[in-house]
Amino acid sequence: MMFKKFTQIWLRRFSKKINFLFNIPKRQKFIVTVVILSLILFFSEQLFGRGGIYIALLLSFLTDLFVFWAIRKDLEDNFSPQVFILPLFYTLACALFYFLVPARFMTRIGMTSLYALGLYSLLLSENIFIVSSIRTIALLSSARTVSFIVTLLSYFFMANVVFALHLNIFVTLFFVFTFSFALVLHSIWTHTLEKDFRLNIEWVLLIVVCIVEIALILWFWSTTPTIIGLFLTGLFYILVGISQIWLDKRLFKGVMWEYIWVAVIVFLVFITFSARS
Repeated sequence: MMFKKFTQIWLRRFSKKINFLFNIPKRQKFIVTVVILSLILFFSEQLFGRGGIYIALLLSFLTDLFVFWAIRKDLEDNFSPQVFILPLFYTLACALFYFLVPARFMTRIGMTSLYALGLYSLLLSENIFIVSSIRTIALLSSARTVSFIVTLLSYFFMANVVFALHLNIFVTLFFVFTFSFALVLHSIWTHTLEKDFRLNIEWVLLIVVCIVEIALILWFWSTTPTIIGLFLTGLFYILVGISQIWLDKRLFKGVMWEYIWVAVIVFLVFITFSARS
C-alpha cells in the first residue's frame, strides 16, 4: 500500500516536470537548446579527443531532437521535414570543423560562440519558415537571409573537412553530393515553403550535379582544402543565389551582373591562392 502511494506521488511529480518541459515558452526552449549543445561541443574535444567525431554525429541528431521539442506545436499543423536539414548539418559541420582548428582555449571559445550565435539565429529562422507556410510574416525575408548565411558557413566547413581528410575520389564525391544535396534542398525550400520536396527535385539535382562536377576537377587540383572549400562555397552561393532570385521572380539584368562579378572574383582569388600554395 505504501509502495503504491509512493509510486503515484512520484508519477505525479514526474508528470508535472514533463509538462513543464513541454510548456515553457519557445524562446526559452531555444536558449536551453543552444546552451546544452554549445557546452557539449566545447567539452567534446577536451573529453573525447579525436574520438569526438562520434560525438559530432550524436550531437547532430540531438540537435534535431531539440528542434522538434522546441517547435513541436507548430509542426502539428504544418509538418515540413526540410526544417530539420540545416540544424543537423550546421551542428555536424561545426563539430567536425571544431577538430581542425588549433587546440587553444580562446580559439575554442570563439568557435563555440560562433556556433551558439548561429544556432540561435537558425532556430528563430526555422520557426519563422514553419509559421510563414501558414500565414504571412514580415520577418520572412530576414529569416531567409540569416538561413542562407548559416548555410554558406555550414557548406564551407563541410567542404573543408571532406577535402582535408584526403579520401578516395569516389568517397569524397559521395560526401560532397550528400551535403550539397541536403543544403541546396533546404535553401530552395526556404523560398518555396513546399512540403513535398519532389516538386523541385530536378532543379536541386541540376545544381548539385554542377557542384559535384567541379568538385571532381578540384580533387585533382594542387591546393589546400581551405581554398577548395572557399571556391565550392562561392559556387554554391552563385548557383543557389540565382535560383532563389529566379523563384522570387527578381532575376533582372543588374542582379545577374552582380553574380557574374562575384564569380569573377571567386575565380581570381582561387587562381591566385592556388598558385601561391
